[in-house]
Amino acid sequence: MHERGLQWIKASQSMSNGACVEVAPDGELIALRNSRTPHVVLHYSRDELAAFLDGAKRGEFDHLLGE
Repeated sequence: MHERGLQWIKASQSMSNGACVEVAPDGELIALRNSRTPHVVLHYSRDELAAFLDGAKRGEFDHLLGE
């Protein structure tokens, strides 16, 4: 977490009201958190995150947004 010196990154299109997901490299893993609850951090392997991002790019999760 921040105490450990992770360098958090968020998308340039994140909402200014703090509704954003942030990611940070954490050794062999990628840390992921919601900026509203920064104390809750999930960790994923690079392969896991790559698989998710591939699905997101292909639109596999678009139905979850109701659009």
